[in-house]
Amino acid sequence: MGVKHGPSTYDQVVRVTHVYLGPAADRFIARQVENHLHKAPEELSQADLLSLVDWIRVVVSLLTEDNGIIEEYTNELLKLAKDNA
Repeated sequence: MGVKHGPSTYDQVVRVTHVYLGPAADRFIARQVENHLHKAPEELSQADLLSLVDWIRVVVSLLTEDNGIIEEYTNELLKLAKDNA
């Protein structure tokens, strides 16, 4: 059995999201993972990030019309996909 190093993918996504959504970040990401990816949040994997970011972009665009914030947020999430690849 391998040893896991560092925070999980889910924890990393929540950490980035917290900058934009504050305390609602954990619940928001858990809901996106469960409803759109049909898995438990702790099962979120690196391979899921691109699909998750697509959903998040859609949902956040319903919450704000500030395209700069949407792009900044989703770009930070996409960096997670690249950094951990």
